[in-house]
Amino acid sequence: MKTNVAVFFGGRSVEHEISVISALQAIHAFDADKYNVIPVYISKQGRWYTGPELLEVRNYRDMKKLTAHATEVYMRPEFGDYSLYRAEGNMWGKKAPVVARLDVSVPVLHGTNGEDGIFEGVLQTIGLPFAGCDVLASANGMDKITMKMILRSCGVPVVDYVWFTDGQWRTGRQALIEQVERELGYPVIVKPANLGSSVGIGKAADRKELEKAVDNAERFSSRLIVEHMVGKLKEINCSVLGDADDCRPSVCEEPVKTGDFLSYEDKYMGGGKGGSKQGMQSSERRVPADLPDEVTRRIQHLACETFRSLGCHGVSRVDVMIDEEDGQIYVNEINTIPGSLSFYLWEATGLSFPALMDELVRLAFDRKRKEELKTFSFDNNIFAMGGAIGAKGSKGTKF
Repeated sequence: MKTNVAVFFGGRSVEHEISVISALQAIHAFDADKYNVIPVYISKQGRWYTGPELLEVRNYRDMKKLTAHATEVYMRPEFGDYSLYRAEGNMWGKKAPVVARLDVSVPVLHGTNGEDGIFEGVLQTIGLPFAGCDVLASANGMDKITMKMILRSCGVPVVDYVWFTDGQWRTGRQALIEQVERELGYPVIVKPANLGSSVGIGKAADRKELEKAVDNAERFSSRLIVEHMVGKLKEINCSVLGDADDCRPSVCEEPVKTGDFLSYEDKYMGGGKGGSKQGMQSSERRVPADLPDEVTRRIQHLACETFRSLGCHGVSRVDVMIDEEDGQIYVNEINTIPGSLSFYLWEATGLSFPALMDELVRLAFDRKRKEELKTFSFDNNIFAMGGAIGAKGSKGTKF
């Protein structure tokens, strides 16, 4: 019997289109002899759709036509109900027709409202097994400030940084500028704390550029981070697969950048030469990276330590920076749902894309089995037991 796998993608995120590309790559990589793959597209308005129309990237050029032909669906927020229902009637009342019954899911949602723990919380509430990080690991991995705090406390090297909120920036701009200049100096990199794909990132070499970069970054996030900019920078990526107890690294890659840092255009548009249907696979890179063996081993070790420290699960990609002036290596960030699921790194490591999807499904089921061994609630009903419930809770309370 085939396993019914739902692949969720799209979402309310500035990385919406990237998610579509990554998801379609993953869907087509599944072994059709083992799996029935159900695409579940989440529109920018937050509505869910399924249907064969979602399997062709060209159909996304006309969203109105696509959603008109697809079937709108929803899931009930009921633990143990793994059904996709046709969106008709009242989700809290009579159940609508079942479109598909799911066994497991693979979220391929990049950015906010998908990679940050929000959607993972939906799946955990329902109890549906899913590939990838849980709520806590997703949230910590998505927020660059929290991530760096955790990594630094675990002994993983990160560059010096200053962080603040958009509210603090509006009311205390001058003091924050002086703090950046005192603690970091120029040049610096300014980032929204909870976005990926290099969205909203800017470089600042002086006070005027810093103000401009922060003003731009706060359009995307209420939490902002300013980092020391490594002078002679080499960026290296390494994927990690497994769970916090047992994980392994891929080969390393060196993405080719066109500026001081790897931009959105470098990652997804071939350095700005036009759009791509290949996601992260399309960007220029050296695989494996041309590095001394000891440097490669050090990066792979730091990638696995980052994965473990954050309690990650499934497949992630850890991005590191090498300061070529002194040889220091710093972890830049982790992508808990990496573009193209980093399949090209695993292919170069010797694991095919279909085998990667097999492993993600296996990990999802394995985590579910382990969770079922834990105690989440007690069978006893204290309301049915004799005696007072509490000094304040029982007296004068009406239900």
